[in-house]
Order: sequence, then C-alpha cells, then structure tokens
Amino acid sequence: MNKNILLMADVVSNEKGVDKETIFAALEAALSSATKERYGDESDVRVAIDQSTGEYESFRRWTVFEDDSEDFEFPERQIKLTYAQKDYPDIQPGEVIEQKIESIDFGRIGAQRAKQVIVQKVREAERAQVVEAYKNRIGELLTGLVKRLERGAVIVDLGGSAEAIIPREHMIPREPARPGDRIRGYLYDVGPQVRGPQLFMSRTLPQYLMELFKLEVPEIAQGLIELKGAARDPGLRAKIAVQAKDKRIDPVGACVGMRGSRVQSVSNELAGERVDIVPWDENPAQFVINAMAPAEVENVVIDEDAHSMSIGVAEDKLAQAIGRGGQNVRLASELTGWTLNVMTTGDLETKKDEENRGILDIFMQALDVDAELAGVLVDEGFTSLEEVAYVPTEELLQIEEFDESIVEELRNRARDVLLTQAIAKAERAASVKPADDLLAVDGMDEETAYRLAEVGVITAENLADLATDELLEMIQLDEAFAQSLIMSARQKLYA
Repeated sequence: MNKNILLMADVVSNEKGVDKETIFAALEAALSSATKERYGDESDVRVAIDQSTGEYESFRRWTVFEDDSEDFEFPERQIKLTYAQKDYPDIQPGEVIEQKIESIDFGRIGAQRAKQVIVQKVREAERAQVVEAYKNRIGELLTGLVKRLERGAVIVDLGGSAEAIIPREHMIPREPARPGDRIRGYLYDVGPQVRGPQLFMSRTLPQYLMELFKLEVPEIAQGLIELKGAARDPGLRAKIAVQAKDKRIDPVGACVGMRGSRVQSVSNELAGERVDIVPWDENPAQFVINAMAPAEVENVVIDEDAHSMSIGVAEDKLAQAIGRGGQNVRLASELTGWTLNVMTTGDLETKKDEENRGILDIFMQALDVDAELAGVLVDEGFTSLEEVAYVPTEELLQIEEFDESIVEELRNRARDVLLTQAIAKAERAASVKPADDLLAVDGMDEETAYRLAEVGVITAENLADLATDELLEMIQLDEAFAQSLIMSARQKLYA
C-alpha cells in the first residue's frame, strides 16, 4: 500500500505539473479526514508521510488552554492546563500535545474522498502558481483566446492553466466576442480568488491605449517619445498626449505613421475608436488648446484657484468644440486635468469684462483709488488684494504709471484692508459657524462654507433649496462651482 502512495504522488505531480510537496500535503489531509471518522469528526488528527518510503504515522492532537479560558469548547481537541501538566509538567497554554494512534489502512480510504481532497489541493496549487506567475506582470498586454462568455464578461484562456476575465464594464461597448476569437487586453489586477479567474484584464482603460501605442511606435519603446497621458470614450473616441525627448522628432507624425498606418492599427484594435494625438506642452493653457483639437481655440481665461479654464471659440465652431454629448471637451478635460468651460468668444469676453469690472470695483473701494489707477492694476493682470499686498515691489515698479511712493502706498493700503478683513472674519467665525453637513458637501471647502454661513446658508438643506442665480447674488463664486455645490447638496439630502 505504501507503494500506492508514492505512485499516486508521482502520477499526479507529472500530470498536473505540481510539486510533490503539495501532493503529499493533499494525501496527508485525505488520510487525516478518514482517520477522524474513527475518533470523531471534532478530533484533531495529523498524518505524517515519509516521502522516501511511503510509510506514514498518525497522531491525535490536543491544544492546551487555560483552565478558565472562555475558548475551551471542544474537549475532543482541547485540554485544560491542569490536566495536561499531569503528564507534561512544563507545558504551556497554546502548545500542542500529540499522541500516536493506529493508522488506518490506505486501501480503506474512500476513493472518492481521497480524489476530492487531492484535486482540491492541486487546484489550489495551480491557482497559486498562476498568481505567482502574473503578479509582477500587471500593466502588460496579454493575448489569449475567448473561452466562454458569462453575463457579458469574457473569460480568456491564456494558455496552461491560466484564465483571465474581462469584466463587462471593461469590454468596449457593442464589440463582438465569440468563443475561439483571439483577444488582447491590459492586465490591471491579479487577485487570489476562491473560484473563477484570478487575472483581470481591460480593453477600456486609458493605459490599454497607451500600451498599444508602445507596440506600434518604435520611438516610444526607444524612449525618444514619451506618453504623458490618455483619455477615452471606449469604442468612440480617445485623446493621447505625446512629447518628444528629441526636438528633431515630430511626436505626432511618428505616432500617426506613414499614411496613418500606426494610428490606424491602434484604432482597429479598439473597434474603430478614433484617436486624436495631442502634443503635450508644459504651458497648461497651450496644452488645453492642443487638447481641444480639432476645434480652434481663440481665447483662454485661467482660474488657478478653481483649477479651471474658460475656453473661447468662434460661434460657428462651438458645437465642434463641445463635441457630441460633450465628448470633445470632456476628453480634453480628462487628458489635461483642468475643468474646462467652453463658450463663444463673445460670451467669454463679456464674462471677462464682468469679472474685470468686479475686480475694478474691489480695488477702487478697498484701496480708495480712482478708476484710472484701479484700471492699471486690472490691465496688468492683478486680480486680488493679496497680489497687490505681497507681490515683490520690483514687479509693481515695472508698471510705467507707478513710482515708489505709489507702490508703497498701494501695498500698505492693501495690507491694512486684508488685516481688517481677517479680524472681521475671525469675529464672525466665532459667532456664526456652518453645520457639519454643509462642510461635508462634496466639493465644499472651509472658507466657502464660512462665507455661506455668514449670509445665512448654514446647513446643506439651506444650500440645496437655492437656485444658482440666488447663490451668486449672496456671495461671489464661479457659476459652475456654485451649481456643482448646489447639486452635491441635493444629492446628499435626497439620494
């Protein structure tokens, strides 16, 4: 019978490609399971197989617990310290007592049970091998054959015992997939699962698009061109930003290829997805202008605080700039990381004039200066009292209309106003505070919350009840920001 154990270990190990240690562990578990039937299923049994001879020994085990332990529940495999110390004076709680018992005959084990335990252990070992083989390959492209479809997800055979899954949301919409088709995907996660595939692939992530370009464009693989980012509307349109490390190389032309061959290969792999190749620029405004292509941008106004840009385009180009369903501006926003508001050049100029008038009024009132002097500050790009108060003196002196006395007086007045405002703000904060639910509204910052509280908008419900124009009459905010705060408050209350 001992030879049967060695023979089984050899056969299963060769057939499944699993090391013998795992096979012997499975056999020991099968023998232990069968032995427990003799001594009670609650007992703890260990079987040790000699891997060179096939001989095996069986041991019954008891874990030592403190006499008053609340965890002492199973006398079949637990023993109290007082009783254990009668035979083992030095034993301590947590240690294990083993007693050799008669081993059952291997031939008497139910064949089905032994098979089930061994198959389970082998399967676990195979799955562990898959995880080990692929855990360092996250971020790579993998190719396999469609094995089957499960509720919209695609199971991919990668060869050997490795299977991957492309979840439904990671498949390109309306893209056909049939068993036997060759399919490629981006490995984005490897996770040990009790059942089912452990490798997770995607055909919709921006990284998949970038990896495809690495395959098609040798200059990227050579490090001559760098991919700076990508944004996708899977199956419809995408934008990818590129930068040449060597100024002699045209990054866009290299990615497009001769007669569009390279970008067309990528597009074919993405079910016809149209790809715009965008030159990256360290100047955020220029990068946004590039990303808005094919629309031609005529004017850009940057709001650093809100991390947004207002984009001005010709009236007849407005639809093209926005794109179908807002697709073009949405992808450009995702690619650049800036919130983009597209409008006609006329509307942008009107908005800019309104903002400048507001800034002009602030300067005139706060600094007690006439419209002409305030206008000089606005024309030079100053937008706040903080800039006037703390910008280097040399920068102010570069303004043709200013001399040292004017600069010093403007800085002192601006600092006095800011100090007064800070004191007033502290006093108001001590008496009027926003509610916790207002502070918790998505997108809300503490300063805006306190400003709202000062005008009576103290709770999230107060904010949710307002219309955008009502809120803008109360405090000065960017219109898009104000609208997003109101929507977030409503979602928080009524979701």
